[in-house]
Amino acid sequence: MTYRIAPSILSADFARLGEEVRAVIEAGADWIHFDVMDNHYVPNLSIGPAVAQAIKPHCVRPDGTAVPLDVHLMVRPVDALATAFAKAGADIVTFHPDASTHVDRTLQLIRAEGCRAGLVFNPAAPLDVLEWVIDKVDVVLLMSVNPGFGGQSFIDSTLAKCERARRLIDASGRDIRLEVDGGIKVDNIRRVADAGADTFVAGSAIFGQPSYRAVIDAMRAELAGARRGG
Repeated sequence: MTYRIAPSILSADFARLGEEVRAVIEAGADWIHFDVMDNHYVPNLSIGPAVAQAIKPHCVRPDGTAVPLDVHLMVRPVDALATAFAKAGADIVTFHPDASTHVDRTLQLIRAEGCRAGLVFNPAAPLDVLEWVIDKVDVVLLMSVNPGFGGQSFIDSTLAKCERARRLIDASGRDIRLEVDGGIKVDNIRRVADAGADTFVAGSAIFGQPSYRAVIDAMRAELAGARRGG
C-alpha cells in the first residue's frame, strides 16, 4: 500500500502561506490539505477559492511534478463552492453528506469538473450513505476530531470506523483513498494505518515544528512498520 501524508495548511503561518506550502512540499508532503469552513456548518471561518487559486502555483515539487490540492469543504450548501474550488485549481474536493441536499448529484458535479470527489464522515456519523454512492467516490475522509478547529486530540472510536470503511472500499474493488483527519501525530499514525487508512492529514503536528522534514520522515518510519506495508 502506498501511503500519503497531507499537511493541513489550517495550521500554517497565513502571513507566509506560499512559502509554507513550498517548504512542506520540499519536506516530503504528498498532498496539500485545504480546510474550508463557513461559520455555519462548523463554528469557524477559514479560507475561500481565491486563496486556493493563489497557492496552486506553489503546489509543485522541486522536480516540477504537481502536488494534489485536497480541498475539504465544511460548508452548507455545497454545490456552488465545490464548483468554485474546482475552477480555482482543486484536484480533490470532499464534502460532508449531511451538508448536501443530493449527495449523488454533488459527487457527479465535482467529477464533471475534472476533480476527484469524496465524502467526509464526522466522528458520530455512520457510513451508511457510502454504500449507495461508492461507485462515484474517489476519497473517503474520516474525521477523527469534530470539525471546525485545529489542534484537537484524536478520537479513538475512529479506528473501528476506519476498519469498516476499509472493508467497504476493498469489497468495491475500486481505487479509493481512505483518509483520516484530526489529531494525527507520529505516535499514533501507525495505529491509524493498521486500521486501514492510507492517507493522513496532519496540521499542528507538522506546521510550527522546528523541522517539517523531521516530522514527515518520522511519520514515514512509523508507516513502514504498519501491517499493510509502506
